[in-house]
Amino acid sequence: MKIGWVGVGKMGLPMASHLLKAGHSVVACDLSPALVEAVVARGATAAATPADAAREAGVVFSSLPDDAALRKVAAGVLAGAKAGAIFVDTSTVSSTVSAEVAAAAAAKRVHYLRVAMSGNNRMAEQAALTVIASGERDTYEKCCPLLALFGPQQYYVGEAEQSRALKLAINLMVYATIGGLAEALAIGRRGGVEWAQMLDVIAASAIGSPLIKAKNGALKGRDFSATFTCLQARKDLSLINGAAAASGIPAPLAAILAGMVEDCVANGSAEEDYAAMIKSVERAAG
Repeated sequence: MKIGWVGVGKMGLPMASHLLKAGHSVVACDLSPALVEAVVARGATAAATPADAAREAGVVFSSLPDDAALRKVAAGVLAGAKAGAIFVDTSTVSSTVSAEVAAAAAAKRVHYLRVAMSGNNRMAEQAALTVIASGERDTYEKCCPLLALFGPQQYYVGEAEQSRALKLAINLMVYATIGGLAEALAIGRRGGVEWAQMLDVIAASAIGSPLIKAKNGALKGRDFSATFTCLQARKDLSLINGAAAASGIPAPLAAILAGMVEDCVANGSAEEDYAAMIKSVERAAG
């Protein structure tokens, strides 16, 4: 299949690579020439614009940083895509902007699938993402063989923006887990528990979720190299708090977590992993 791909960064590059390995033809573009060179080195063809990437493609994927990028890229994709093509966006964005794109796609007779990816770039490289999709059921079914290349678990959750809402819900749980871990570690340290042993015991305990276990090795060495940065977490928590406010849902925990991440950004951890929330609690505790 001829596939267009817009955005070949930390998540987009490994996902596009899986399509190439499966024998699909990928035409890719990105604002970064270096990222385009990286995907071309893996067998893709370069496109100058999203419209060019979409022009001959049956399916066009995008992996983008935020609402503004989706608006801009969607306009280009829809300008180039032929009627009947499928546009699959895998970004973490608001339901509001996603619904705008859905309306624009329908006007162009392009099918639109919202696909949330749960997992980080390392999981993307290992084809171990959890895929959560919403949109037309028939469109989802057509895309299933492609989505299966990104991870072993696929879930179809509804006809509209359900995947967007569920991704924010999952990400709230991610940040809540790390926020709770941050406070727990500070309490343990004050109580005289050795750092690495404390992390091992927590990982082996009833609270030892896959997320805690995945973070354990790096945190034992206080390695805050980013799988997902504090700046990215700030964007997610802004979306989460915005969605809660728009829906009239009290979300005091989400607001506290946003404050912890803001503290990390203000204190030199903007490009560190969001697990630097641990440092925020440590600073507050002296």
